[in-house]
Amino acid sequence: MNSKSVTSSDLNGFKDWRSKITEAEWLGQTLASLCWVVSVFVYGLSSIGDYLQLFAALLWLFANIASLKK
Repeated sequence: MNSKSVTSSDLNGFKDWRSKITEAEWLGQTLASLCWVVSVFVYGLSSIGDYLQLFAALLWLFANIASLKK
């Protein structure tokens, strides 16, 4: 069997991923983290606190993306 063939578990994972991104909780948190990242750049990076804010927002975004994998 070809190692690159799509299995039914792969398709189920895709369906789970698609259903997760349409949930209000995941979508709301992801949009909030993106807004937080954008706001850091709008107001500028002028102190260590600004960099910490950016780091926190990016970690929140990456955690939301990572939650798509089971």
